[in-house]
Amino acid sequence: MSRVIDVEFLILGSGISGLYTALLLADQGEVLIVTKAAVSDASTSWAQGGIASVLAESDSFESHLKDTMDAGAGLCDEEAVRALVTEGPSHVRRLMELGAKFERDASGRLHLGREGGHSQNRIVHAGDLTGHEVEQVLWQAVRDRGLRVLDYHVAVELITRYHLENGPGADRPRCFGAYIYDRETWDIFIVRARATILGTGGAGQVYLHNTNPEVATGDGVALAFRAGANIANMEFYQFHPTALFERGARRTFLITEALRGFGAKLLDPEKNRFMDRYDERGELAPRDIVARAIDAELKRTGARHVWLDARHSTREELMGHFPNIFAYCLDHGIDISRDLIPVVPAAHYMCGGVLTDLQGKTNLEGLYALGETACTGVHGGNRLASNSLLEGLVFAARIAEGLAARPEPSAREAPVKHWQKDGLQNAEEWILVKHNYDEIKKIMWDYVGIVRSNLRLHRALRRIVLLHEEIRDFYRRTTIQNKILELRNLALVARLITESALERRESRGLHFSTDYPENRNPSRQYTVLSRSTHPFILEPKPG
Repeated sequence: MSRVIDVEFLILGSGISGLYTALLLADQGEVLIVTKAAVSDASTSWAQGGIASVLAESDSFESHLKDTMDAGAGLCDEEAVRALVTEGPSHVRRLMELGAKFERDASGRLHLGREGGHSQNRIVHAGDLTGHEVEQVLWQAVRDRGLRVLDYHVAVELITRYHLENGPGADRPRCFGAYIYDRETWDIFIVRARATILGTGGAGQVYLHNTNPEVATGDGVALAFRAGANIANMEFYQFHPTALFERGARRTFLITEALRGFGAKLLDPEKNRFMDRYDERGELAPRDIVARAIDAELKRTGARHVWLDARHSTREELMGHFPNIFAYCLDHGIDISRDLIPVVPAAHYMCGGVLTDLQGKTNLEGLYALGETACTGVHGGNRLASNSLLEGLVFAARIAEGLAARPEPSAREAPVKHWQKDGLQNAEEWILVKHNYDEIKKIMWDYVGIVRSNLRLHRALRRIVLLHEEIRDFYRRTTIQNKILELRNLALVARLITESALERRESRGLHFSTDYPENRNPSRQYTVLSRSTHPFILEPKPG
């Protein structure tokens, strides 16, 4: 019989969303953080640009709100955006109180950068390693508070009423915690919690070329969908316009948008500027516009990359403001003060996710989501640069405040079924995991990328459905391991993205369809998928 752990709050994920939520909930009850790899392997650690926030006297909340709404292609929830921009500055200051060291100018004031879509300089940053700085500061604060962390553990399934010994009964849909898998011992045990909070990040690994760490496999969205939570706007996957073009690289290295904010220009394969032909804001247009412009140039010329030119800046300036990028490129034979940088778009950020209200609540009692895992309405059809870390801070506080005002009922007496670990490992079939993993990524890149069509989407969907069947069979008869769980989640996320893209019959924000190039449907803010309307799931092993 597997062990049972009872806590007040179970947090899945150890990026800015998970760690900041844990700190804010620590005074309300026992917190357990579960993270799939090392704590610092979260996507937050890879964030280069910074945190967008109104901290300058010349800036205003209305300006930040307008920039966010404009970037979101008319699909943002204004109330959510207003909460983001007005509540954000206090949390940025809280990070500084915890020890975050953001770059300052000679007078000691914060050095505020500018990125695409922003009308003001409002990006606080720590060189080009802002996410790393924030992650380290929050992780130290979590350790100082003595909060419990289980690293190299991953959730297999959320526990719902269907996992109880007495069956679902007549209660409303509710989450009681999660089944947790220990990657070292292969043990699967129960964690019961009165509130389960999903902060597992994005799903960049669903695409062949992406800027995400290997852990970004859409776990939170897949867990929530299988449990019965509503998922929204998965068609809006943001492709960062400028990732370093490297043949054969395992992971695509991001060239931060802040470099363009610092004056770098995009050049076509013939080394001529082109962004002014696509948008009057040029290189500082929102990411969806810049990514499509680069994609169009690549298709026009047949080239594999365009160029980014930062040679207007001195070597000392570039090394001072972008030390990580300068060093990485130099290690790869590119001196960005003298050489052009070859860049291509790459999958970067999931703007849809688990649908929540403004306190992070889902349609399941006891289940919350935030950060890249959630769809709060902040990003709409396209995320404004550097709003992501800010969102994690603001909605962590909103979840904590909501739980303090309206505590969820205890789950300590829930008669949860123990996980049955039957199944035999067949080492000869491990090749199927890698093959299916690679196939999903290639299908999504080829058919569900920056520019889409109904033909491509239907072709992708047919293949993904077949993969579902293979993965379901493999999952049922094989001893669970992390890569199997990731593959299972990726397959489901791939289908959610594709189904959502087919349902949005217009071109808007990050979703561009050649079948509806001019079509707009402003009354449809969300594309919502749920098990009741889209009953495709990879069935869990019986508990």
